[in-house]
Amino acid sequence: MDHSQAPILRALQAYHDSGQLPFTPPGHKQGRGVDPRVSAVLGEAVLRSDVLAVGGLDDREASGGILERAQQLMADAVGAGQTFFSTCGSSLSVKAAMLSVAGPREKLLIGRDAHKSVVAGLILSGICPVWVEPRWDENLHLAHPPSPRWNASATSAGNR
Repeated sequence: MDHSQAPILRALQAYHDSGQLPFTPPGHKQGRGVDPRVSAVLGEAVLRSDVLAVGGLDDREASGGILERAQQLMADAVGAGQTFFSTCGSSLSVKAAMLSVAGPREKLLIGRDAHKSVVAGLILSGICPVWVEPRWDENLHLAHPPSPRWNASATSAGNR
C-alpha cells in the first residue's frame, strides 16, 4: 500500500478550498464564531479542521470512499485486519468504549459527574451503572475521577 497517501487530509483541503460555511455543529464554525481568546491559545488551524464528515468529506449518504481508504491504510500501517475511525465526535467514542467492556444488564462503574454521552450510552446499551462519587479536590476546586481503590462504601445508596 502507498502510505504516502492522505485521503482525509486531501479531502479536508478541498473542503477548505471550496469556502463552505457549515450550518452544522460545531458552533464555532471553523473558528469564525469562537472567542478570539480561544483561537489565540489553540490556534486557528485546530478550529478550522474541526468539521463534520459532510460536504465532500465523506458521509453515510455521499461516500467518496475517503474514510474507507484511510481506514485501510491505517489497518495496513498497524498490522490490523480492519480499523474504524470515529467520525461522530467524542460521544460516539464514549459509547463504543462502554460497549467494549460491558453489555446489556452488566454493571459498569460510572462517576456521578459523568458526561451526558455516558448517560445516553447507558440508556442505549442497557448497561447497569454502579454510581461512584468523584473525588473533590479542595485545592484545585474540581473533581477527579473515582479512585482505583473503589469499594462498595464509595457508592451511593441507590446501588445497594
